[in-house]
Amino acid sequence: MSVVLVVEDEPAIAELIALSLRHAGYEVRQAADAVQAQAQIGGALPDLVLLDWMLPGESGLQLARRWREDARTRALPIIMLTARAEEADKVSGLDAGADDYLAKPFSPRELLARMRAVLRRKAPQALQEPVTLGPLRLDPAAHRLLHEGGAGGTDDPDGEGARELRIGPTEFRLLHFLMRHPNRVHTRAQLLDRVWGDHVFIEERTVDVHIKRLREALAAANCAALVETVRGVGYRMVDGRCSAA
Repeated sequence: MSVVLVVEDEPAIAELIALSLRHAGYEVRQAADAVQAQAQIGGALPDLVLLDWMLPGESGLQLARRWREDARTRALPIIMLTARAEEADKVSGLDAGADDYLAKPFSPRELLARMRAVLRRKAPQALQEPVTLGPLRLDPAAHRLLHEGGAGGTDDPDGEGARELRIGPTEFRLLHFLMRHPNRVHTRAQLLDRVWGDHVFIEERTVDVHIKRLREALAAANCAALVETVRGVGYRMVDGRCSAA
């Protein structure tokens, strides 16, 4: 389930957008100004932000520029929402880093279509970018998992003292997904859908087997505890430190 942050200061509009997104199967978070939006971003990153231009205090335009200057939020998908429909305003929004621009009033169908288009464009790029969580650094392009600052193991030119952890291909894909969505609980069914694909028909307990193997791979760097079991729900990857050797 994709998570969307709606940054909108008008409660009626924010609720209307949130209702449409929930009906479409999205998880929705809300913020009424830049301070609340930054607090939301400070936790687990959403999959996409719907950002109103005219916010109290810091504007959506300024907020988008700030996020684009931060390495952590540089690739965050942003759709700017605004009543300003002039071409110059649209150019300003896109120049500030928005991936798309939607003028009010807009239909829920158009909004959902724009969101799907932005998420499709961003997905291949995001899937190839290295992901860092705590001391772990996963590089999809090189298919390598590094433990930064670890002693021993395979020498690595990307960082002094880093070691490469051995991990199977399925566990690699599973870890990649969990690291890209930290501190978020995923059911076995969701993991099967996102990691194995919704066209694959296998038992949900297969996830447990690969979680066990993933923990065994991370145990080499004392990081197995980063993958938590949420009893009765599923699993999550926590953003924390590995235990001492």
